[in-house]
Amino acid sequence: MPPFILISPATRGLSLALIRHYLRTTSLPVFGTYRPNPPSSESAQSRTPDSVREHILRPLSGANIDPSRLRVLPLDFASEESIAAAAAALEDALPKDAQSYIRIAFFLAGVLHPERQPADLVLENIVETFQLNAISHLLLIKHFSRFLPPASSTRSNAEDVLAKWVHVSARVGSISDNALGGWYWYRASKAALNQVIRTFDLHLQAKKLPAISVGLHPGTVKTDLSKAFWSSVKPGKLFEPEYAAERLAEVVDGLGSAQRGRVWDWKGEEVKP
Repeated sequence: MPPFILISPATRGLSLALIRHYLRTTSLPVFGTYRPNPPSSESAQSRTPDSVREHILRPLSGANIDPSRLRVLPLDFASEESIAAAAAALEDALPKDAQSYIRIAFFLAGVLHPERQPADLVLENIVETFQLNAISHLLLIKHFSRFLPPASSTRSNAEDVLAKWVHVSARVGSISDNALGGWYWYRASKAALNQVIRTFDLHLQAKKLPAISVGLHPGTVKTDLSKAFWSSVKPGKLFEPEYAAERLAEVVDGLGSAQRGRVWDWKGEEVKP
């Protein structure tokens, strides 16, 4: 098996657009994760691998895509046991007689509880925000980073085949950019994620692995997470998921060692810490 792409999660909004984008535009195997028991607001039934694959592949039926390239793994971001089990399932799915490593990995877990003032803070929401926006990303690093190429990999042109490890963050995680206030724990959790991105990249450098860790800010994407704010977005700045996925994939393609350990927006411009 050649290098592969990993998108986690891969069933809604931007993540769904990303996995479909890579199925359309590459010939690589693509792995996606899904929440096996979605909240009632999403579905009344538990998901199965077959139903998730059908959901992802349905609009691609005329695109001459080999459906065997797509593999899906159940993963609940609130459970380290589930994250570890998904990593073990990925290992089992990879060939035992050949080395196969991540080429591009996107991690998009996140939730938004938009507190306007301190009185709006709710402990349950604070815990959930940090669990999904920061802690789950740390656990994904813990269990999935072993699929990055090793330092011993032979490279004819290291930049051309540099593995890209990507966490989707947000501009509001920037402390220097915070001129409006509000959104206390969403801002704090994204700032924490940005520190994780930087720290993991330093680890990759120390281990001399042919990989970089970066963050991406996709802008305001037309998904359920941002739905309450669509009316306040400036004209031309509310992006369809498919457009955002194309822009992020383009930015990732252009990132190299000189851009590592930092956060970039959908235009390819750096988001300052």
